[in-house]
Amino acid sequence: MSKISVKDISKRKKRKKITMLTCYDYAFAHILDSTGIDIILVGDSLANVVLGLDETRNVSLKEMLNHTQAVARATKRALVVADMPAVSFRKRGARGLADGKKFIKAGAAAVKVEWFKGCEPVIKRLIKSKIPVMGHIGLTPQTAHLLGGYKVQGKSKESALKLIKQAKILEDLGCFSVVLECIPYQLSCIITKEVRIPTIGIGAGKYCDGQVLVLYDLLGLYERIRPKFVKVYKDLSSEIKKSINGFVKEVQESRFPTKNQSFSMNKDQLRQIPLK
Repeated sequence: MSKISVKDISKRKKRKKITMLTCYDYAFAHILDSTGIDIILVGDSLANVVLGLDETRNVSLKEMLNHTQAVARATKRALVVADMPAVSFRKRGARGLADGKKFIKAGAAAVKVEWFKGCEPVIKRLIKSKIPVMGHIGLTPQTAHLLGGYKVQGKSKESALKLIKQAKILEDLGCFSVVLECIPYQLSCIITKEVRIPTIGIGAGKYCDGQVLVLYDLLGLYERIRPKFVKVYKDLSSEIKKSINGFVKEVQESRFPTKNQSFSMNKDQLRQIPLK
């Protein structure tokens, strides 16, 4: 199948639901790319589920670039989008454009930028430099400390109108899509109708143009936190523990490895080895 492009995603509005999953390494990216998933997001959730950090804003640019490269190497069909880390936008986004170019060089086809105060000029510069941008509004983990924590956004009239305005601004700036995170499904329905670009929901109900989940949540691999909006399609955590326990037991009982997992030496060569 041909490579999915940013234009392909833009054309999916009201036509066919968009599917997106996070991914951080070559092995999982190879599997995802063979399933027909539309977008692979190298998410800054890497900070939590892979690096064990408390907040996504603590992940470094180098870490995000390294994992983007790994995912891009395995991906032949899906659109690879990379989360730009919070560090790229400190000091009023002075590093934004330079870092965006690094993600494209690392193999991403687009970058995702979470809404923050003063983000418009940064996004404008990225798009002007032909770097496709996926916007992100609602609960924005990089600035969750400014939103009162990890809470549902847009529940009041004022905050709902603010999110609608943000979505329209992102559309006007030229973003090819926008992620809606942790907002009431009624509001995501309104935003989806109000903007011409595709909306991709996570904890935003079924009326978005697409859906995204963290892969480790979907597979039950991240047990530290399990948000309400997560559906565990397969609890691989228990399966992995079962497999590892089986390995430990067989090693301790000298049942692994067997001859089938061992290499043999020529008997004549073996006899020539002097033994004490």
